[in-house]
Amino acid sequence: MIDKRELFEKTPVPKALATLAMPTIISQLISMIYNLADTFFIGLSNNPSQTAASSVSFTLLFMLNCLPNLFGVGGGSLISRLLGEKKDKDAGGVASFAFYCTLISAAVYSLAVLAFMDPLLNLLGATSGSIVFARQYAFWVVVLGGIPTALSMTMSHLLRSEGLASKASIGLGMGGVLNIILDPIFMFLILKPGEEVRGAAIATMISNIIVFLYFVVVYLRSRKTTVISLNPRKALLDKRYVNSVLAVGIPSALGSFLACLSNIVINNLAAGYELQYGDVPVASIGIAKKIDMLPMNVGFGLCQGMMPLVAYNFASGDHKRMRAFSRLTRTVAMAFAAFCIVLFQLFAPQIAGVFNRDGATMAMSTDFLRILCLSVPFMLFNLQISFTFQAMGMGKQSLILSSLRQGLINIPLLFVMNGLFGLYGIVWTQLVSDVITAAISYAVYHSSLKKIMTDKPTEAEIPSEIEEDEV
Repeated sequence: MIDKRELFEKTPVPKALATLAMPTIISQLISMIYNLADTFFIGLSNNPSQTAASSVSFTLLFMLNCLPNLFGVGGGSLISRLLGEKKDKDAGGVASFAFYCTLISAAVYSLAVLAFMDPLLNLLGATSGSIVFARQYAFWVVVLGGIPTALSMTMSHLLRSEGLASKASIGLGMGGVLNIILDPIFMFLILKPGEEVRGAAIATMISNIIVFLYFVVVYLRSRKTTVISLNPRKALLDKRYVNSVLAVGIPSALGSFLACLSNIVINNLAAGYELQYGDVPVASIGIAKKIDMLPMNVGFGLCQGMMPLVAYNFASGDHKRMRAFSRLTRTVAMAFAAFCIVLFQLFAPQIAGVFNRDGATMAMSTDFLRILCLSVPFMLFNLQISFTFQAMGMGKQSLILSSLRQGLINIPLLFVMNGLFGLYGIVWTQLVSDVITAAISYAVYHSSLKKIMTDKPTEAEIPSEIEEDEV
């Protein structure tokens, strides 16, 4: 293994965080761009039904992310902590376990989507005008491309866990670039008019397969210098390691699942206005939420860069350095949140207009984007605390926060806000939910600290040296 311990232990905090976070942020942005590319090119048809279809079926792809979050994030957090404890051999077994669990579960998920596609799409909010297009996208991207997509994301988490953020980011970034290139080729040159959704889906599937092949090549070339192992004989882990992976992975996966469930509720509530607006509400919410992925993806990239650094130093006992990474991450996140609010408030019409020039869709998307961006500071605050808990193996606290933001608070609020304020109430729900969750996150964080200060620390707890002024 190339010794990355200097990065974790001695490199100045800003430089170390930038080393891991910048490549991850860039890859997240490129991934966001290629997700937006589908919406952009489909939007050139000025057909709200096709745009709505991509938003509805994209939820199935987003739900697939639960699997890499379960095994990739959970495994990656444990790998970083094992490296901090100088247990490199055990870290290799964790990587193998994460890889093959992702493979098996992704195969089961893809087959389930194929078997129950129409009921699932109807559940997700597909209308009579959009279900044909949604079926096309789901078949190519999830059924045929689900396994390589999930494995690529898991392998990127594993590489990042031992400090190889650049290699992980190159792979994900490559997928974005390829998709942007292939989208117009398949949509406008190879396939006939009216099949733009199918063309975008095929382009996405091919891009994801190539990314997976890249990660396989990276592993084959680096297997003698990395702890990551794909040897299936190493996948049978000690029960305590399996529990440790799941303790962190389940909250991460649950957060993704509840976000998908929230999108399902949003699409169904928005589809309830079909008689009044047609497919415009579903299309507009889909556009606004995809644009709002900019701060979300940057936040994920920043926190994913932070996570191995916090995990390693937590396990090695350097709690002062661990706290420094956490504080710097939160400061950068808040500065970026302020930038996003200004950007979206000033240029929402121009940004929304890029993805659909239909007058009604563009106007509604503009309104929705200006509302959604107000929740960015609270969303990033919640994200940073949740990732900090995950890095330290504090699954219980992370589970609480994951359950609250998109599930126990957000989903009931969607029905209440829709009933009280109609269509726009659905969009305002995110801000209300994030503000409430931020307050609870702060309380949970300090409650955990007080308990740890009075109890003897365990492997999965923050040590008593952590001070209350961290937040």
